[in-house]
Amino acid sequence: MINSIKYILYPIVFSAFNLAHAGSFDDFFRAVRSDNASGVTSLLNQGFDPNTRDEKGQTGLMLALREPSPRVIQVLLASPKTNVELRNANDESPLMLAALKGDKETVDRLIARDADINKPGWAPLHYAATNGHVTIMKELLEKHAFIDAESPNGTTPLMMAAMYGTTDAVRLLLDEGADVQMKNQQNMTAVDFAKRANRPDAIKLIEARAAANAANRAASRASSPASGAPAPAGGASSPATGTSVPAPVTTAPANVAPSPAGDAPASAGGMSESPATAKPRAAPPPLGVSTPGKW
Repeated sequence: MINSIKYILYPIVFSAFNLAHAGSFDDFFRAVRSDNASGVTSLLNQGFDPNTRDEKGQTGLMLALREPSPRVIQVLLASPKTNVELRNANDESPLMLAALKGDKETVDRLIARDADINKPGWAPLHYAATNGHVTIMKELLEKHAFIDAESPNGTTPLMMAAMYGTTDAVRLLLDEGADVQMKNQQNMTAVDFAKRANRPDAIKLIEARAAANAANRAASRASSPASGAPAPAGGASSPATGTSVPAPVTTAPANVAPSPAGDAPASAGGMSESPATAKPRAAPPPLGVSTPGKW
């Protein structure tokens, strides 16, 4: 008799639990979309997992950033249970979306929660540069963001700024030392991006920096002692001291093989390139940006 009652009650309890969870699921994402902070707070206090994904794979935090729902964002970031590194199907993180939208307050709070500034592939600095959010770019750089971070196809923040960002964004990256010579997998440099976007302001800045860099290199070479200059013959006097200068030894020591040209120590782990370029991960460009592979 008791066993029969159990068989009857278990399905009822299980069904009731599923119905309650389904209701909480719908209520949570409805509250997120409508920026209902009190509704989200109530559900979290009842034990609802803030990292639950909706039917499209979006977490509540990612959805709140997209809407945007600023009050819900604050509630979710205040919850220690919220994982600020959960990404969407496009490998976008909350910090990337906040950087793209220029939401500095959220950027600050995400960084305080140890959000990944230098994730492989598309990074927050790419996204901030795309829309020219200079204040956020400065903050990311101050937190040691890689200035020449490479997307899966080798595109850098400077390239994104040159094509989509602002003049100030381009200038900031150049002033901070961004490499103007780097090329992505389409063999395009930052100035090529600027030309494709018909950005004369960016073209002028980048070409001027490239010319200045070339002039500095030339000046450095000119001020260095000429390589390959003949050494004084044996017994010749040094012009500076008048003392005899011994002739250099021109015969290699016996049994010593010359080092191969270009021989260099292997990098850690035997990798000679960054993870971003060694094994590009499929990831889309920032919102509203054309497919990188077509650049």
